[in-house]
Amino acid sequence: MLLLSLTGQAQQLTGKPGTFTVGNKEFLLNGKPFVIRAAELHYPRIPREYWEHRIKLSKAMGMNTICIYLFWNLHEQQPGQYDFKGQNDVAEFVKLAQKNGMYCIVRPGPYVCAEWDMGGLPWWLLKKQDAQVRTLQDPYFMDRTKLFLKEAAKQLAPLQIQNGGNILMVQVENEYATFGDEQAYMEATRDAVREAGFDKAQLFRCDWPSNFNKYKLDGVATTLNFGAGTNVDEAFKKFQELNPTAPLMCSEYWSGWFDHWGRPHETRSVSSFIGSLKDMMDRRISFSLYMAHGGTTFGQWGGANAPPYSAMATSYDYNAPVGEQGNTTEKFFAVRDLLKNYLQEGETLGEIPAAKSIIEIPAFNLTESAALFANLPAAKKTERIQPMENFDQGWGRILYRTTLPASASGRKLLITEVHDWANVFLNGKSIGKLDRRRGDNTVTLPAFKGNAQLDILIEATGRVNYGKAIIDRKGITEKVEFTDGKQTTELKNWLVYNFPVDYEFQKKAKFTKGDANGPAWYRGSFDLKETGDSFLDVSKWGKGMVWVNGKNLGRFWKIGPQQTLFVPGVWLKKGRNEVIVLDVDKPEGTTIAGLKEPILDQLRADESLLHRAKGQELSLTGEKPVATGSFPAGSAWQEVKFDKAVQGRYLCFEALSSQKSDDPYTSIAELELVDEKGNPVSRLKWKAIYADSEEVTASNNAADKVYDQQESTFWHTQYSGDKPKHPHHLVLDLGENVTVKGLRYLPRSDKNTGGMVKEYRIYLKSSPFKL
Repeated sequence: MLLLSLTGQAQQLTGKPGTFTVGNKEFLLNGKPFVIRAAELHYPRIPREYWEHRIKLSKAMGMNTICIYLFWNLHEQQPGQYDFKGQNDVAEFVKLAQKNGMYCIVRPGPYVCAEWDMGGLPWWLLKKQDAQVRTLQDPYFMDRTKLFLKEAAKQLAPLQIQNGGNILMVQVENEYATFGDEQAYMEATRDAVREAGFDKAQLFRCDWPSNFNKYKLDGVATTLNFGAGTNVDEAFKKFQELNPTAPLMCSEYWSGWFDHWGRPHETRSVSSFIGSLKDMMDRRISFSLYMAHGGTTFGQWGGANAPPYSAMATSYDYNAPVGEQGNTTEKFFAVRDLLKNYLQEGETLGEIPAAKSIIEIPAFNLTESAALFANLPAAKKTERIQPMENFDQGWGRILYRTTLPASASGRKLLITEVHDWANVFLNGKSIGKLDRRRGDNTVTLPAFKGNAQLDILIEATGRVNYGKAIIDRKGITEKVEFTDGKQTTELKNWLVYNFPVDYEFQKKAKFTKGDANGPAWYRGSFDLKETGDSFLDVSKWGKGMVWVNGKNLGRFWKIGPQQTLFVPGVWLKKGRNEVIVLDVDKPEGTTIAGLKEPILDQLRADESLLHRAKGQELSLTGEKPVATGSFPAGSAWQEVKFDKAVQGRYLCFEALSSQKSDDPYTSIAELELVDEKGNPVSRLKWKAIYADSEEVTASNNAADKVYDQQESTFWHTQYSGDKPKHPHHLVLDLGENVTVKGLRYLPRSDKNTGGMVKEYRIYLKSSPFKL
């Protein structure tokens, strides 16, 4: 009976060649209609020993397919040195899916986003000073892309379904329309994927409902990405008009969202998530659940978004159905209960595998320390300051040292482009900390006699993985100057010290008993009689990274919301276990304990999350709007054309009313300015400087969401506690004077229409608004 029940589902998972093609409004598996129910899993975010457990959980949830990214920078950490072994053995991961009766979708990039360092592109591309990515304008990028794709295909092309494997589809690039519209680049990438060896599987590409039509790609199926609570009919409306015979697929159905350091923990309700999923199932729309299980971004691999710059937390829990530790959640059972009603002929739900054991580790003290300044590696010399990539360093920390001339009065130190967090020392004493998230660039220098030693310790907190800011070199990327207000002088003649992330480097530190002053490594140990998963409580520590038995658990930062680090039980051992912590800030205490539950929502923000100072009020008295009007109801992009081109640096958007008459809120997913040629103005320098109201307690709906280039996130005025009424105001500093002819507005994309703007006024001027 078991064999009979699996026949319809797994008839081509026995090693016999099969087919998967695009039919009329449906996908065809071996000539028969097939609805893809995929679970996105990322093999580097799951310890290899747990791969099969997470695959079994996906099958038990009702999935028939596993969807994976390939991470170029993981597999080629130095040019020409490819690693597909051990934790990187992606072919073994795909084979495990096949062993468990699951098909596979492969997304090899070259770019993948994934909240992963540089979106999966290798850091060493940035050693080329004029590097460009995701374009034909840089032949070096394209040449290296082709080489990687060939290596990836060596691993996975034999597993295409036409060869008897389980790979149904292979993706070309990733969400390219959010980056550009260079059709020739996408055509060249498509051809490179085929020539590499993915010449049999069905190719596809993914974009958003609002931008999928920015380019064409013949011979490649088109899929759309959107999140929990989306109006499914509205999301596919334009696509169906232009592609009436194409199958429908949501290739990333976002189950939750990712966390940023210093911002509230992200969640998406079970009801909104399940509602849109049921809508897709009722319409026989294929989907891939992003994420089914997020896992953990171990080591240095966490990325960042920009604008504004915002680094990702280590946990990639994603509020997904399967939690960070592989635990089943309310969402898991909601999905399982839904999908049992949509199984195809011959299918059965997989059994839920046994949970992984989880243990507490009693608090232990890290009794040894090694001061960073007492354990400097060999220095490198440079006249002008340079980013860490120029010193052949990919990740970690970098220290810049030079001499400051004596000063009888205080001066200011100006650091142009801190990437990403700096601790500044004068004669060994910390005098200031700079954070790229806040746009910090200035430290006040005290008066001092004689020359002084200046040290600037930089921690890289993740390369931008999204948008035009992806060329994101680390360290100090431009210059350091000092000024007395009258004269500004660039500092030169630097000694540079590199602190990479590998364990072999950390264990060389010379540890002694006791605590250290300033940045330091700390070492301790704990004993176990039995192993199991645990969550190390690092809430007493400042900022840095943790290694357990040589394994890099990832970054921590006291600002939260994450206050624990997941330590897989398979990385622990009976008996003595070693822990090394590198803290570049200052710990409150040097103890750690292992908890049975993670702490993912304990925010200790080091700045106000509001873009409004206490008592601050915007005055528009005497100001003349450049446009006044009313938006029609609907969730698509809407454009306001100005009567004439207008120049300015400061933009004020005033929402006078909402589409629903009794609605006091304002919500905006995205704002764009359009130049005289109809092209969008770069948003990389934009900064929110005032919002009369924001929801930053119950949800992460801050004002800067209007230019974060993420259509599923949005600014929303406060709804927990106070509910301020119209008018609502948002003021942006564009970073420079720009000439614009119009504004584009994107409403929120979910089923909830709260706050959708109706009447508005738009102001643009070169001088700041009165606040």
